[in-house]
Amino acid sequence: MENANCLFCRIVAGEVPAVIVYEDEHSVGFLDHRPLFHGHTLLVPREHVETLGDLPVSQIDPYFKTVQLLSRVVETALDAEGTFVAMNNRVSQSVPHLHVHVVPRRKKDGLKGFFWPRTKYNSEEEMLAVKNSIAVELGKIKRQAK
Repeated sequence: MENANCLFCRIVAGEVPAVIVYEDEHSVGFLDHRPLFHGHTLLVPREHVETLGDLPVSQIDPYFKTVQLLSRVVETALDAEGTFVAMNNRVSQSVPHLHVHVVPRRKKDGLKGFFWPRTKYNSEEEMLAVKNSIAVELGKIKRQAK
């Protein structure tokens, strides 16, 4: 189910360009265009749902398994000390489509409380290099799981 007015539905449909770092039959992960830190990834369900409460029960397990996978991959790919994983429901949800933020973190990185300074990628090449780092780590984890 797609919502023609939803930015994330349009990204999932390939109508709006995004740097995709993960996709399967349930969800799509892409780099945030206004990241807290480089590697900040958004994971959205393919189906248009606005909040966690709207996510069909059958989708909870695959969706959050992917959140867990991306938290490991982003941490390793960006040589981070940890990750910040967050979701808003309606309030502070800039796009009304369920999405989880997976953000690489380092001690003393400046992220305090709910003051979240945004950064930018210096170039498309820098953004693609981050995507490639994530893809390499994702490949390693998938090979280990076999």
